[in-house]
Amino acid sequence: MTAAGTGTGFGTTTWWGFSPALDLQKECLEASLDHVCQSEEGLSELNILLVGSVDGRHVLKTMCQAHRWPQRKINFYIVENNPEVLARQLLFLSLALEPQEKMGLQEKSETFLELLGNSLMRSPTATYLQEKSDIFIRLATDPDFQQCYLPVLDMAGLKFKERDQLEGIFRFWLHPDPQAFPIVRLWDLRVRQYLGTRYDTRNGVSDWDLNMKLHEQGASVINIREYTRWRDTGVAFELREGIYDTPNKTLASGRLLRLNGDRVPARGYWGDIATGPYILFGIETEEQSLLKTINGVPSKSAQEISLHNVTAMFHELAARARYIPPGPDPKGDSVATPVPGDASQPQEQSQLVHGPISPGDVQIHFLPLNSTPQLHCKNQYQRLFNLLYFSCSMIHDLTPELQLVSAPSATLIVELTTKHLWGEPMAPGTGFLPDLHKDQANAFTSRATALAAGAGFQPHGVPSGQHPAWMCFQLQEGA
Repeated sequence: MTAAGTGTGFGTTTWWGFSPALDLQKECLEASLDHVCQSEEGLSELNILLVGSVDGRHVLKTMCQAHRWPQRKINFYIVENNPEVLARQLLFLSLALEPQEKMGLQEKSETFLELLGNSLMRSPTATYLQEKSDIFIRLATDPDFQQCYLPVLDMAGLKFKERDQLEGIFRFWLHPDPQAFPIVRLWDLRVRQYLGTRYDTRNGVSDWDLNMKLHEQGASVINIREYTRWRDTGVAFELREGIYDTPNKTLASGRLLRLNGDRVPARGYWGDIATGPYILFGIETEEQSLLKTINGVPSKSAQEISLHNVTAMFHELAARARYIPPGPDPKGDSVATPVPGDASQPQEQSQLVHGPISPGDVQIHFLPLNSTPQLHCKNQYQRLFNLLYFSCSMIHDLTPELQLVSAPSATLIVELTTKHLWGEPMAPGTGFLPDLHKDQANAFTSRATALAAGAGFQPHGVPSGQHPAWMCFQLQEGA
C-alpha cells in the first residue's frame, strides 16, 4: 500500500537538516580538544556523537576538511531514529569515496545533490542508485564484505533486526518499477493536504514563505524560481539539461496507518515540503564572489552555491587541498588546483586517479536506532565523547545521563528552530522552519537550554557559521 503523508510542512520523516553543514573540528571548543585521548597509533583521538544529523552533511564536511587541521583520528558515532536515514547516509558516504576513475568531480557533485534533494532523478542517477543498492545488500548482510569494501564504516553496533530493515530498503531501491513509489502523485497529495484551501494560491504561499520567513532569517540567496519549483514538484536541483522522470526511492519511508480500524503498513513521502534542501550547502560559502548582489539581488542561486560547495568539499577529500574554482573562461573540463602554500600536500597523482579515495584517519560507527538513552549503560562509551551534536528533532534524547558519556569540558551543539545570536535578544522569526510561530521557536530554545543544563552543560555562544542556527554549550567541571 502506498499513501500520502500527513502533518506539518516539515513532515514526520526528516530527510535533511534545517541548518548548514558544519566542520565539527572547527566548532569543537579548545577546552574540549585539550581532553582528547591518544589512539593506539599515537594520534589525538576526537570522538563525536551525532544524534539525528540525518543526512551526513556534518560528517562529510568534517571529513573532507580534515586536512586543514592538525592530524587527528576522528570517530563519528551516529544515532538516528529510522533505518531509511541510515541507508541514505551509507549511500552518500559511498558516493563521496568513489574513485575518480569511476566518477569525475562534476558528475559526483551533481549526482550527490540529485540524490540528496530531488524527488525525481535523471536515468543515469537512477542507474547508479540501482548498482549501489545491489552492493549495499551485501554490505548489510555480510560483515566481512562490508569491512573489505567500505572499511571506514563500522556497522557492528546495529542489531540484526536493523540490518534486516536496511536490506529491505536496499531491495526496494533496487526494484526498477517506478510505480512502486509514485512520487509525483504522492508529492501533490502531500501539498494538497498541507495547504488545504490555499492549494490554488500555492505560488503566493511559496512567495510569502520565502520572502517573509526564509529570506528574513538569512537564506536570501534562495530565489523564487527554484524555491517554487521545489515546492511544486520536489525537484530542488536541475543541474543538467535532461529529463527528471525517475522517482528518487531514497525518499520513501514506511509508516503504519489506520484503515478500517486496522493498522496497515504504508510506504509514502512524509518529509519536508516547506523549507527545502537548499539550507544544507546553498546559503553560505567560503567563496565570497558567489554572495555578491546586483541591485540588491543575489547574483547566484542557492543551487549554484550548493554545487560549488559540494564540488569544493569532494575536491578537498580527494586532493587534500583547498578548492580553487576555474577561471571565467575554462577550456575543457574544469579542474581545481590546490591553494599555494596549503599546509597539507596533495596526494600523489597515482593515488588520486587509480585508487579509491582514502578518508584518512576517520571511522564512522552506526549505532542502534534511538539508542542515545542507553549509551551510558555501556562501559565503552563512558566519558568518551568530546563533541555531541543534537538536531532539533532529537533534543528529547538530551537527558541528564548524557554527562556520563561526555568527556571533560565536552562541546554540545544543538540545532535550533530559530536563528540566535548569543548575548543578544532572541532574533525575531522562526529560523528555517516556516510553519513555526515565534513563540514556538522561542519555547524550543528555552527547552533546549534547560535540557542542556540538566545534563551539566552551560551556554558557550554559537558556532562560527555565517547563519547561526545552533547553540553551543560546554560541559562544566564537576558535572
